[in-house]
Amino acid sequence: MNVNINWNFDNSYSKLPESFKENIKPVKVKNPELIILNKSLASDLDLDFSNINKIELSTLFAGNELPEDSNSIAQAYAGHQFGHFTMLGDGRAVLIGEHLSKNKERYDIQFKGSGKTAFSRNGDGRAALGPMLREYLISESMHYLNIPTTRSLAVVKTGEDVIREALLKGAILTRVASSHLRVGTFQYIAARNKKDELEILLDYVINRHFPKILSSKNKALELLKVVLEKQVDLVINWMRVGFIHGVMNTDNMSISGETIDYGPCAFMDSYDPKTVFSSIDKMGRYAYCNQPVITKWNLARFAESLIPLIDENQDKAVKAATEIINSFENKYEEKWLDMMRDKLGLAGKDEKDKFLFIDLLTWMHDKKMDYTNTFCHLMEDEIQKNKNYEDKDFKNWKLRWNERLKTNNNSSEKYLKLMKSVNPLVIPRNHKVEEALNAANQNDLKPFLKLLEILDNPYKKNKDAIEYQIPSAAKEKYQTFCGT
Repeated sequence: MNVNINWNFDNSYSKLPESFKENIKPVKVKNPELIILNKSLASDLDLDFSNINKIELSTLFAGNELPEDSNSIAQAYAGHQFGHFTMLGDGRAVLIGEHLSKNKERYDIQFKGSGKTAFSRNGDGRAALGPMLREYLISESMHYLNIPTTRSLAVVKTGEDVIREALLKGAILTRVASSHLRVGTFQYIAARNKKDELEILLDYVINRHFPKILSSKNKALELLKVVLEKQVDLVINWMRVGFIHGVMNTDNMSISGETIDYGPCAFMDSYDPKTVFSSIDKMGRYAYCNQPVITKWNLARFAESLIPLIDENQDKAVKAATEIINSFENKYEEKWLDMMRDKLGLAGKDEKDKFLFIDLLTWMHDKKMDYTNTFCHLMEDEIQKNKNYEDKDFKNWKLRWNERLKTNNNSSEKYLKLMKSVNPLVIPRNHKVEEALNAANQNDLKPFLKLLEILDNPYKKNKDAIEYQIPSAAKEKYQTFCGT
């Protein structure tokens, strides 16, 4: 491919020891067809696809022809999957390289669904069109919700079927991430019991993501601290918008603090802290209310993998790591309270704020109120008429809220501006996502593109968005699937 797209590959991870990866090319597909290209993201990456036709784009994003200077690998990692430790790796994904933008920002470019690797186990290494479009849609929505996330550059159909419960159309997603380094990456190297490899990984991660801690006396401890902070911030953002990741295994926790691996994820409609959508999460391990708990659990597994680098004296290392992990609850609660203050437009702090928040959420749960739209109502943006807003308990709560709003010289202009900056007017409603994906599977991309358009400005009022703001009237429980 002779067209100048402005690819600028550097590929630092592929230079790490062989145990970190497998050198492998994507498996070519029969009849690739580009379904969608993210032109906005391409612009952010300083990539120019304007002089390349659709056939060439299809060939490129299927992995049938790789860009010059790319160096494709499958990464090795491990993971606690629903609490059980397993040695894993990229079983259906290939990292083709690290692209440097003009301002030297580094991005992993990965093909997901690109064929078998050494880590595929019994899998076919392929992916279906529906789940790949789902990741494209949700990851882009998360980006516009101002939540750290991997993003999606393109989706192509492969022209081949994949066999699941039924025959499905095959597809490949091009995923862009600040890196694909995971808690599970550290677990994999730690399980090999080779301290030199663990030190290589530690230095690599710090150089790539956290150069400010390079000169620290104890780099492993400092990395644990900064990753904990990143993960607290991330899960707070999920809780803010009612997002449920659905499969918070340690291999799905990114060291960079981005949301990664959109499998059975979904957004909560009516507020219920025990909401879980994943068909395989029978015990609710990854339910909405458990996300902070599991984040801490995953961080503890990360800390365990760092023990040999924290201190030669294991007891001292465990004690130092435990102190950091045990700081999670206080950090999380403080940031959760601040997040809720923002959602309710409150200035300053009051010791009674926590009770104000809990009483609102309890009322929402009791009345089965829509999480997103209740905050819209409080911002004086009425999505749906609901008699529960005339409820005596809610009116009494509003009186307390209005009194609290008046403190710290807070004006209606100030508090509404704050509320509108953090409370989305529109989220990817589950039934709308399914409508869009079902249509796309029937070769109709219009509903998908319309939903993308609605979701790219979720904090701004849009007269065309009303049908996308109303929750489903269906009574049956919504379920999601891993999409493997």
